[in-house]
Amino acid sequence: MHLLWRIERYLRRSATTPTRLGRDALGDPRFVFDLRKGRMPKPATVARVSAWLDRCDPEASCRG
Repeated sequence: MHLLWRIERYLRRSATTPTRLGRDALGDPRFVFDLRKGRMPKPATVARVSAWLDRCDPEASCRG
């Protein structure tokens, strides 16, 4: 699954702001905005954000 698509889906379901997701997942509040503009993250960054999304449930707060 494409990372940006997965992030956008999470944002819609959780009502999280792009800035909050970027800050919580990577410490980079601009991450989602940069992805939307075409940023190509490194594989390690994709893995890190994917792992963060795996831990987070849209119905609850992020665990860990």
